[in-house]
Amino acid sequence: MRKTGTKKGAVVGSGGQRRRGLEGKGPTPKAAERTGHPAKRRADSAARSAAAAAQQKRRNEVDSPETVVGRNPVYECLRAGVPATALYVAVGVEQDERIGESIQLAGDAGIAIIEVPRGDLDRMTGGVLHQGIGLTVPPYQYAHPDDLLAAATSAKTPALLVALDGVTDPRNLGAVVRSAAAFGAHGVLLPQRRSAAMTAVAWRTSAGTATRISIARATNLTRALRDASAAGLTIVGLDTEGAMDIDDFTVATEPLVVVVGAEGKGLSRLVRETCDAVVSIPMATAVESLNASVAAGVVLAEVARRRRLAS
Repeated sequence: MRKTGTKKGAVVGSGGQRRRGLEGKGPTPKAAERTGHPAKRRADSAARSAAAAAQQKRRNEVDSPETVVGRNPVYECLRAGVPATALYVAVGVEQDERIGESIQLAGDAGIAIIEVPRGDLDRMTGGVLHQGIGLTVPPYQYAHPDDLLAAATSAKTPALLVALDGVTDPRNLGAVVRSAAAFGAHGVLLPQRRSAAMTAVAWRTSAGTATRISIARATNLTRALRDASAAGLTIVGLDTEGAMDIDDFTVATEPLVVVVGAEGKGLSRLVRETCDAVVSIPMATAVESLNASVAAGVVLAEVARRRRLAS
């Protein structure tokens, strides 16, 4: 007889839970994986540092506003029409002709003129000698390489682009931009890395022509050149060891990309392999090479001359 209230039928067991609870949990985790272990804390700290470094690298790759300092540089930038957002003048600064003219130019251009304590200007410029004046220039707004190529191929005249490979001096960049605008190029193409950018120095050297010609920056210059080649443009490199003499530059009348290499180093290997031809400028034996911007000007002038004769 069962007592009243007792279970009838099969009784539910533990399902093996007690037996499994006695089994081992596997090998001991590595020290760097054990919560609270010093090795784990060191590994976490290293991971955070690496993430912070990667984030800072991404920030550095993004262009930021530039502050031009010094009476002559500020005056020259304003006279050249460099786009700026604000002109900072230290309180009580001794005014001379350059400061007076800079204030006048900034006012005529609608640029904000802000008077600040000298200490604020010191902090703003990082302690650089500023002579009581500073000009804030926003980052240059680059065109997209695809848009640059589309504009060149749809133009009424044969496409003409100028690409720079390893030119790191902003003054050279500004001079090339000036020559490109003068001789009818449709745009300038820059690599994103290991290249000069359109800073205030480049703006000043271009003598304001940067406002009249599109400038694009490509993540991968070789890929951008291949895209131009696929669109029907002939890629011509400029190098002192080029196989084609400029006197035989018959392809100048065709849709063209002129690639200018760095002075001394010349064209990089991948870019040279992408070129359909490499042109050289004959020079006296005592001269090894020309400045990159001078060489670009010579070739672009020859392209313009041949196109005038062909039209």
